[in-house]
Amino acid sequence: MFRSSANAFLSDRRQFVLGAGSLALLPWFGQCLPGAAKANASFAKNPFTLGVASGDPLPDGFVLWTRLAPEPIEGGGMPAEVYQVTWELSEDESFKTIAKSGKAFATPQLGHSVHVEVHGLPADKWYFYRFQCGDAMSPVGRARTTPGFDAAPEQLRFAFASCQHWEQGYFTALGHMAQEELDLMLHLGDYIYEYAPKANRVRQHNSHEIESLDDYRNRYALYRTDPNLQAAHARCPWLVVWDDHEFDNNCAGDISEEKGIDPADFLLRRANAYQAYYEMMPLRRRCMPKGPHMQLYRRIAYGQLANFQMLDTRQYRTDQPNGDGLKPYNEAEADRFATLLGDKQEHWLMRDLIASHSNWNILGQQVMMAHVDRMEGEGEKYSMDQWPGYSHSRNRLLEFMRDRKVPNPVVLTGDIHKNWVNDLKVDFQNEKEAPMGTEFVATSITSGGNGGQMSDAEKVIQSENPFVKFFNGERGYVSCTVTPTEWRSDYQVVEFVDKPDAPLVTRASFVVESGQAGAQRV
Repeated sequence: MFRSSANAFLSDRRQFVLGAGSLALLPWFGQCLPGAAKANASFAKNPFTLGVASGDPLPDGFVLWTRLAPEPIEGGGMPAEVYQVTWELSEDESFKTIAKSGKAFATPQLGHSVHVEVHGLPADKWYFYRFQCGDAMSPVGRARTTPGFDAAPEQLRFAFASCQHWEQGYFTALGHMAQEELDLMLHLGDYIYEYAPKANRVRQHNSHEIESLDDYRNRYALYRTDPNLQAAHARCPWLVVWDDHEFDNNCAGDISEEKGIDPADFLLRRANAYQAYYEMMPLRRRCMPKGPHMQLYRRIAYGQLANFQMLDTRQYRTDQPNGDGLKPYNEAEADRFATLLGDKQEHWLMRDLIASHSNWNILGQQVMMAHVDRMEGEGEKYSMDQWPGYSHSRNRLLEFMRDRKVPNPVVLTGDIHKNWVNDLKVDFQNEKEAPMGTEFVATSITSGGNGGQMSDAEKVIQSENPFVKFFNGERGYVSCTVTPTEWRSDYQVVEFVDKPDAPLVTRASFVVESGQAGAQRV
């Protein structure tokens, strides 16, 4: 696979375009907006077709999101004007007791999306919320503040998932997730897929492979029209991070997997992808992209029970070694300068882990960390796109957590379209080495089609990799119940996605005891 240099020089013209693109992403939130905004709009069609969402909660608030889009997959259907949107928080679903309200502005620069950062609320409390624009009212969502930073919660319930390919199935698993009593939901990437439509799929994508800002906006809107996805977003706050398909398959920093791609053109496309991602997610203003750059890694605490470090393993990585794919282990994998996180993010993560007072320290990230051999027999093959392709970087992080005695490290992973449970250790080849952490990997929501239990394959995987405790190829998500003494992960699966209404099955459950790394099946 051809890779161009990540440090390729951009022409003066392209530097100007990239700079102008970054300015275009920064609408003026100044005092002129209230006077310019339409406050009494009348809509012939429902502008809240994409639902509502909340995210990134704090002890005193959270982000509320919606987008005005009466024609969601045709550019949104809104005039190029600013609209005033009213938001309300209530302690009851009937909105008899309004706890807080205010006005926000939906601007054409951000696709008429709305991001409200609510502050000044009591800690550890649920609210209902809704939006109104003119004569239109949004659906109702639920959001909650987290416990105070010094609080000691008795329990946290959350779920995590990834990889929801529209064409490959129905988002039934998300509908089941919306029925659970969850405090949080984590989405670990591949929220959309950028591909052109293919024949004979369960559902069809709405355009060619996406590259322009309008393309990305319409693709996100298509996915958000799914009622199960909307229901899951409305149920509780989400913590989101991307992987590759929010931009382009197997991207590595500013390097494309395709031959002959100009890095400047690739970054222009990335600016489009990042803007659309920000527009469609319940993210704070500090995450707003600057052209082709967007800081998505961040920390969210749940009292002193849990500390979530949401990581970005795409934007800052070096090129995949050995031309990507599954390859035998060699010196390229052990390159001490290769990185998935980049220096700045890695140092931020290490500093945060040292400073953490939390009982459980959770890394929400994209690609599998365990050094899994995918080849049966004497040979070995490892994924160059995942942490095994960057083994020096991975071992440095694992050694750091082990040597600094970071309490109860747990890695949550998506990407791979399979369920896994892995013991983490610095030397995966040493069966006698005690684990220093645990990795839970969630399968896809739909990507890869129906899937299956794969019991024979599980035996092969475990014989080659004794640290693997579970392997399964069905679709679904993972529900987690966390207390000061125990972590429980329930692997929730649906047996088919090629038609709606698959029942939910708890396929397996694993427990990690606080202070004792390694998962045990229950």
